[in-house]
Amino acid sequence: MMIYRMDHVGVVVKDLAAAVAFFVELGLELEGKATVEGEWVDQLIGLDGVRADLAVVRTPDGHGRVELSTFHTPVPTSTAPRAPMNTPGIPRLTFAVDDVDAVLSRLREHGAELVGEVAQYGDIYRYCYLRGPDGIIIGLVEELN
Repeated sequence: MMIYRMDHVGVVVKDLAAAVAFFVELGLELEGKATVEGEWVDQLIGLDGVRADLAVVRTPDGHGRVELSTFHTPVPTSTAPRAPMNTPGIPRLTFAVDDVDAVLSRLREHGAELVGEVAQYGDIYRYCYLRGPDGIIIGLVEELN
């Protein structure tokens, strides 16, 4: 048995258009959109009567992809907690960027909120975490030369 690669990360969002706009502003590219429903989707995720819209965005190098989905049916019965960063099981997506401050400024126009502060690790990185659409934790890391 062999793993070839990590294919994608999936995130459920309330507002698909807003989430796509956020990730496009971050610098990802829209790869495609689709609506899924039917027996195969019900089997896959263990729910009945699924109808969902999906969008896939990818990093400019083509190696990283994020699948964003919003469910029309069945209606969600709860939301993910806005737990602190040190909570076990809380996922985060981290992206290497050329300028943390510039990217953060652009993402704030899409509702991004810093979790802590922009921090510098020696002369190696500038790094921050923010909450994006639906509380998704996003890391931005800028390599310093």
